[in-house]
Amino acid sequence: MIIRSKAPLRLGLAGGGTDVAPYSDLHGGAILNATISLYAYATIVPRNDGKIVFHSIDKNEIVEFDSAEFLPINGILNLHRGVYNRVIKDFCKQPLSFTLSTRVDAPAGSGLGTSSTLVVAILGAFAEWLKLPMGEYDLAKLAYDIERVDLGMAGGKQDQYAATFGGVNFMEFSVNDKVIVNPLRIKDIYLNELAHNLVLFYTQTSRLSSKIIEMQSANVVNKNQKSIDAMHQLKIQAVMMKEALLKGDLDHIGEILDFGWKNKKLMADKITNPLLDKIYDTARNSGASGGKISGAGGGGFMIFYCPGESRSHVIDALKQFGGESKRYDFTSFGLTTWTI
Repeated sequence: MIIRSKAPLRLGLAGGGTDVAPYSDLHGGAILNATISLYAYATIVPRNDGKIVFHSIDKNEIVEFDSAEFLPINGILNLHRGVYNRVIKDFCKQPLSFTLSTRVDAPAGSGLGTSSTLVVAILGAFAEWLKLPMGEYDLAKLAYDIERVDLGMAGGKQDQYAATFGGVNFMEFSVNDKVIVNPLRIKDIYLNELAHNLVLFYTQTSRLSSKIIEMQSANVVNKNQKSIDAMHQLKIQAVMMKEALLKGDLDHIGEILDFGWKNKKLMADKITNPLLDKIYDTARNSGASGGKISGAGGGGFMIFYCPGESRSHVIDALKQFGGESKRYDFTSFGLTTWTI
């Protein structure tokens, strides 16, 4: 028996950062994101030798344990350990024996929600194997609790829900970790045009998003009004993006992205840097009407809206930075699991 799962990575198009506590608890958050055809994968193969093996294919890391009810969190494949520990605690009450193999289509720290999506994929594989009674909201919330509470990794709430639900979603966040996922029915012609015009550029850099998010949260706690006002504006941006996509008003997508980028940079230090600013300016000067960093900032992927026939000009101009323009499509589905 082989149990498999895959969950899509996401592009945060608007509102990024307003899903992070304590801002979302105090003021409510709103984000618009869309899943793309890059995935996190998990495969479980049951064993009968009393061993647990974790294999991260993309990181080229393998660890082996004697089967136990709790695996220590020591920095090596912590996401794998965290999901296993919680599954045993909440559902099994006894140790399991298996091999868990994983891989992700984008590097860690690249801003596409890789860590959270991997947690969703791993949890989904366990749910498929053990027939765990969880709906989409249940699974996404448990994935959030594992990453943010059990493992103590700073971050927001959007990634787990995007990976689980899939598609284009307008998400609302409020006190006590309440999340409402509103699927948007965007016409195919609008999504096709958006995918055609939106360049996804990997800067060949990565960052530890938790550090930036910790600074962002501290700004709210310390009542840094400039940072808080910027988050208010990003929440407005999410509504603007929703209306533009539903109405097919794609000519303004770049302007909405640019509006958000200008405000996002005010949320915390290190969201941008001289290299990212130069990449952004180069894209704008080559025909892009706007863009943003994907995720918390500091590195990873950037996206640029390139209207008309400017896409190729922007891609050519960005080659000087040595990065990669990644091909993708938008997806309509989230977490998928199966057994063979």
